Amino acid sequence: MNGSVELEASPAQALSAQDYGGSAQAIQYHYDVNREFYRLWLDESMTYSSALWEKGDDLVAAQKRKIRYHLAQSHADDARSILDVGCGWGGLIRLAADLPSVERIIGLTLSEDQAAYVRGLGLEKAEIRLESWTEHEPELPYDSIVSIGAFEHFTKPEDSTEEKIAVYRDFFRRCASWLTPDGRMSLQTIAFGSMKREESSLFINNEIFPASDLPRLDEIAAAADGIFEIVQVRNDRLHYARTFEMWAQNLRSRHTAAAALVGEEVTKKYERYLKQSSMGFYMGKLALYRVSLRPISPRWATMAAA
Repeated sequence: MNGSVELEASPAQALSAQDYGGSAQAIQYHYDVNREFYRLWLDESMTYSSALWEKGDDLVAAQKRKIRYHLAQSHADDARSILDVGCGWGGLIRLAADLPSVERIIGLTLSEDQAAYVRGLGLEKAEIRLESWTEHEPELPYDSIVSIGAFEHFTKPEDSTEEKIAVYRDFFRRCASWLTPDGRMSLQTIAFGSMKREESSLFINNEIFPASDLPRLDEIAAAADGIFEIVQVRNDRLHYARTFEMWAQNLRSRHTAAAALVGEEVTKKYERYLKQSSMGFYMGKLALYRVSLRPISPRWATMAAA
């Protein structure tokens, strides 16, 4: 599509076809709990991923800074078309729609509630698809691709390291083929830090994010090798620790309202999850990577030979 180097075909998969690249059922289990429940403890943009904090920020400002960071890293300011893989409740799409050069934004999600919510915002430039990246077939290439908080849902705990890398590599291969020659990509994902995979929380794996598994940095690098140049990597784990801490405080302060919406058991479960996750990032057991990428182009070889 974009004239970049020809990449190998996707490797044969030992994975279940219905769960390859992320389980819709697992996504809906978590994200479709109750929109008003999430509204109690997220910021006004309903952004459910790590903020990017600076001194004096409240949660709203820190979330906007994070979104603008990813838009800048993906060169969205000069883009005509943007793909948002895992668009959530549309925080990035809303800010991207205000960029003067942008004409077309495609948002992908597996959450029925998120798709309905973003469609209801009436953003003329945006098209929201209830669709996995494994099914996506763009009509035209994109100038900018952003994926925030989706990557950690692409594989399952029972997948081997080799299977995980194969899934990630297929994702990168597809994204590279969807980009224009000068396109850019910005990725944000939770990852294993000092914690070993076998030490991961059974509570989180079973009760909060079933059928999901975190990557390691070396797995991301191996998957991108030969497809994308990794331009920059940031580990902003303390930013996510603080974000989870703020969410936990919000939920605790609105416990009664939350319990009225989803019940006492679910509310306590989420309070435990938010507190435990915050501690995991503070202790370095978990990492939060923001990765800036650009597709490897055959033009580089031509320029070097000139």
